[in-house]
Amino acid sequence: MIRAEPSPMTATDYRELPEGPPFSQLIEGDLIVSPSPDRFHQHILINLAVVIRTYLEKNPVGKLVIAPSDVRLTETDVYQPDLYFVSNERRSILTRQGTDGAPDLVVEILSTASARYDRGLKREIYARTGVTELWIVDPEARQFQIYHLAETPDEPTMTCAEGQPFSSRLFPGLVIDTARVFRDYE
Repeated sequence: MIRAEPSPMTATDYRELPEGPPFSQLIEGDLIVSPSPDRFHQHILINLAVVIRTYLEKNPVGKLVIAPSDVRLTETDVYQPDLYFVSNERRSILTRQGTDGAPDLVVEILSTASARYDRGLKREIYARTGVTELWIVDPEARQFQIYHLAETPDEPTMTCAEGQPFSSRLFPGLVIDTARVFRDYE
């Protein structure tokens, strides 16, 4: 007997799912459901969002969005990065649900359930679909890996441990204080 492979789920199929929780992502046509992130993950997300949001209030160069929000990259890839940024020049990709296209910046905060996707397949697809910068935040190592995906998609341009500040071309004049992002967690 011949068995046909099931068709991959599409972005259209994904949009027909009931709103979460549980929250899911569509990765190369496979629906991936993950448990909610831990408190340290959420603490990092809030701290980083406050830093960037404060900058954007004085320098309105684009829009910042935190999860859950759908980023549709292809017909079989719809992700929910922890945080993303779309510059004013590219704001036409913003939709009511999230984006229809690659944001300028994606931030993925690693968790046990997501690390292999974030470091592997999702990073590759972010690079292939036009994300400019990817920041992978490792809570256990307390470090940021900064990727400039158009230049070096397979290797971080820099790795910054807690206490090592860094800057992004997307936010002129902003210095990200990594100690501030990781601080005050108990």
